[in-house]
Amino acid sequence: MDSQIVTLLIIAVVVVFLIIFLSFFPIMLWISAFASGVRISIITLVAMRLRRVVPSRIVNPLIKATKAGLGLTINQLESHFLAGGNVDRVVNALIAAERANIHLVFERAAAIDLAGRDVLQAVQMSVNPRVIETPIVAAVAKDGIEVKVKARVTVRANIERLVGGAGEETIIARVGEGIVTTVGSSNSHKDVLENPDMISRTVLGKGLDAGTAFEILSIDIADVDVGKNIGAHLQTEQAEADKRIAQAKAEERRAMAVAQEQEMKAKVVEMRARVVESESQVPLAMADALKSGKIGVMDYMNLKNIEADTQMRSSIGKPDASNAPNDDNKA
Repeated sequence: MDSQIVTLLIIAVVVVFLIIFLSFFPIMLWISAFASGVRISIITLVAMRLRRVVPSRIVNPLIKATKAGLGLTINQLESHFLAGGNVDRVVNALIAAERANIHLVFERAAAIDLAGRDVLQAVQMSVNPRVIETPIVAAVAKDGIEVKVKARVTVRANIERLVGGAGEETIIARVGEGIVTTVGSSNSHKDVLENPDMISRTVLGKGLDAGTAFEILSIDIADVDVGKNIGAHLQTEQAEADKRIAQAKAEERRAMAVAQEQEMKAKVVEMRARVVESESQVPLAMADALKSGKIGVMDYMNLKNIEADTQMRSSIGKPDASNAPNDDNKA
């Protein structure tokens, strides 16, 4: 019984030792690399463990690179891994570029990968161009008619400008700007509908791919529609605004006329008050004249007779409404 326990303990110790040994000494990975023609020492694999590098992420891409005849070294791959790059994706991109006869060195591929771009996708896009569809761009021709245009832009990745080059958003924005400029410079929207290829020619002639990570191969107009009559709409709004301004000015003039009328009425009332005030001074002046002897009693009586005679003449000259004949009396 004791011998069985000792045997089990020995087996357990051996298993633990093998696990620890294989974790630091990847024998199977070394055998796989040796069988693939990659000369790498077991000490180098152990040193990778000590540098916190997963050996399989370096050795397996190195095997693919060696089989493809790229001539990469383990130090290049390990330095890229330690920098935070994706070694397997870089090696796949280099193999694809080699097969497509695209000049791409490891340093540039590593720089593209560290810049955050998918270098493998860029190589694939260089071989198989990509079509970018722009949203509907609305532009207005000189005759005031809105034209809605949708375009498809065929682009190819430019390996030389992937680092620091602008992306798809810049391409879409520039194409939209070119469409607006071309339609806006057209005398009529009918010209755009008859020759939509004029948009493609004008946009391509502007060199919109400058400073971007792509090379524009072609710009095809997918759809052209007629929108609203923007010119008529703006003229209608302008006429409505002019109408409101004229109404406001007329209301202002009316208010000024009403205010002036009220002011004149106030002046008339004021002048009547002055007349009444002046008339009230006549008896006082007459009394002072009688008292001072400037006029006599007879003069005063003659003045009264003249006033009475004047009132009588005035009453005779005015028609009497009560004595005027009416239609009933005539009948």
